[in-house]
Parts: sequence; C-alpha cells; structure tokens
Amino acid sequence: MALQDVCKWQSPETQGPSTHLPQAGDWALPRGCDLKTFLQMHGPRLAHGTTTLAFRFRHGVIAAADTRSSCGSYVACPSSRKVIPVHQHLLGTTSGTSADCATWYRVLQRELRLRELREGQLPSVASAAKLLSVMMSRYRGLDLCVATALCGWDRSGPALFYVYSDGTRLQGDIFSVGSGSPYAYGVLDRSYHYDMTIQEAYALARCAVAHATHRDAYSGGSVDLFHVRESGWEYVSRNDACVLYMELQKLPEPEPEGKTNQAHPESNIPHRAGECGKISSGPGELSPEDSRMPAKTETL
Repeated sequence: MALQDVCKWQSPETQGPSTHLPQAGDWALPRGCDLKTFLQMHGPRLAHGTTTLAFRFRHGVIAAADTRSSCGSYVACPSSRKVIPVHQHLLGTTSGTSADCATWYRVLQRELRLRELREGQLPSVASAAKLLSVMMSRYRGLDLCVATALCGWDRSGPALFYVYSDGTRLQGDIFSVGSGSPYAYGVLDRSYHYDMTIQEAYALARCAVAHATHRDAYSGGSVDLFHVRESGWEYVSRNDACVLYMELQKLPEPEPEGKTNQAHPESNIPHRAGECGKISSGPGELSPEDSRMPAKTETL
C-alpha cells in the first residue's frame, strides 16, 4: 500500500505528478506563524563565501572554483567540489548555500533528462538557464541562496549564463561569483581575450582563483579546473591553491613603464602585472607552456 493511502494525503495537482518542489504553504509550520518571519527568527545566519569563475573562449568554456566550504569562521570541508556536472555537455558552478545548490541541481538534472527523452535531442544551454531561473523565481523571498554560472556547448557553440535564485538570468563571456569574485575579476579583466589558446585559458583560470583564495578568507583549499568542449565536459586538474600562489610570488617583478635597461637590451620587454608565469599543471610539476598567460587585453 502506498504511503499516501495510509496517510489519506492527496496531491494538490491531480492531473499528474508535479515537476516542482512543494509550495511554501505546503510546509509544516507552527500554527499562526508566517514562513518568512519564522525563517528570519529561527533560521541560521552564517557567513559563507567562495570563489567560482567561468569564461567563454574560442575552444569552449572554462569553469574553475576553489574547494573550501565554510560555515561562519569554521571550515566545514577543505576539499568540496563546487563545479557540478549537469548534463554531458553542461556544467554549473555553485555559490551560496550548499544544500540549496545541491537540491536545485538535482531538480535541473532530472528536468533536462526528461526533456531529452521527450524531444530526442540535447537541450540548449539557454533553455536550461531559463528553466532553472523560472523554477527558482517561484521561491523569491524565502531565503533561497543559489548563484550559478551554467557553462555548456550546444548547437550554437560555447555558451555561458549566470542564474540567481531571484530569477535573474544573464548571458555573457565572463562571470565570477562568490566573496572572492572581486579579486578574480581583477585578473580576468586584465588578461582575458576570446582568441587565447587552451593552455593560456588554463593558466588564466588557475591564476585568478589562486589570487582570490589568497585575499578572501572564505576561499581556499584547492583549485578545480573544468573544460567544456564540443564533445562534452572534461575534468582537467586539481591544484593546491597555496602552492599556485607561492609560484606566482617567485616570478620577477614587472619593469616600470618608461624605463629601459641599456646594458641588456633583451630585458627591455616589460613583464605584465597580471602574468601568471610558470604555474604547475600538477603537484610538484612546472610546465612553462601551460602557465603562459595571454598578453593581449580586451575591454569588455
């Protein structure tokens, strides 16, 4: 016998199974208490932060994030994964409340799988972003905290969307979300350009997250790097954020503008302030080709 038969429970939507979470009025609350007031009085108020970024370029979409999960001043997990596979061609970065992010990504994965079976083709990144935005907008004002960058490759090529829990949906080339995003944007805005090579893109993403983890107290651990190609997403590497930042500190200081060295003409080429230099592609390894950051700058 089914549970609803024992409890005499009936679904408010009798036409068929619901594809959404229950409405706020269906949740059990103390009698005479408003949901929003109850959450404000008894809900946890813990500061949490992270650093996630994603950018689109010629060879796909790069997604990178740190691995520290924090609850206030307490580090809950130093090696969590904040880039979640949604579909074979779609990834999503997670920023906000971990439980909210995990729940909504499960809902999104289910809906995209059903749509693929129904239509016989992979859903586009734009449709996935719109679906997630519409579903979460119904819970606006209920302390839902989800901020994500959806990275994918569909029939139109590489695509990148930012979705927030209040229903905001934006399309762009660069997004960084979390408490460490201002520091990551400082590196990305200086060195990003669409025509960079794959190794330059890897180095740029590692460099941006490493700088953010050094300056932001709520970011740290390691740097996870993913690459979304036409054939699907690929998990590239996980590097220790502290080791990456120490390698950046060993690079030579940039030359002041307007000053040249007459004795050594070969040293007249100035180093870029945002240049990542030799960043290891794995623990204990230095790869000069992987660590070269682009010198060209594009104004967004």
